[in-house]
Amino acid sequence: MPEPGPPPSPTSTAPPEPHTGDGAPRPPRHQVAPKARTYWLLTRVLVLVFALVATLLPALLWEGGRSWLLWAAAALTVLLLPGLLLAPWLRYRTHRWEVTATAVYSRTGWLGRQWRIAPLSRVQTVEAKRNLLHRILALAAVSVTTGSAQGAVVIQGLDAQVADDLVAQLTDAVAETRGDAT
Repeated sequence: MPEPGPPPSPTSTAPPEPHTGDGAPRPPRHQVAPKARTYWLLTRVLVLVFALVATLLPALLWEGGRSWLLWAAAALTVLLLPGLLLAPWLRYRTHRWEVTATAVYSRTGWLGRQWRIAPLSRVQTVEAKRNLLHRILALAAVSVTTGSAQGAVVIQGLDAQVADDLVAQLTDAVAETRGDAT
């Protein structure tokens, strides 16, 4: 398994584009930070806790209680628990990203795979996003926006320093790239 590390400089000698000699895509080179598993686990725990509170609170407040709400809470737990336990580790194994001299690549998804590619000549904005949980875990997400109707290429679960370096490198690379950025 490739080790997470600092992103390559897009302005230096470029690694080969993420495809094999026969044209088939190869996985992007970089994994997200190992702490991303904790981030994804905690976000799923928060969803489960919120769902349970939203289900159990009415059962406790209604006079005489509502037994069907208790059954609903049990069903929610049974349905969400496998995802809570497996999803963070599966996402960590499958999420990849890479920057070359010509584009930003990301691959996400463990049930359905999604490849996102943003050519540097089409990049309009690059930003690092950090919510409260990101800041607690020293993580960030990098969003690379183009004029595409499909939306931004978002690389989740990066170490905060790697994200900052990536934003700076991409900003410099985009400034040097000729294109219409649309």
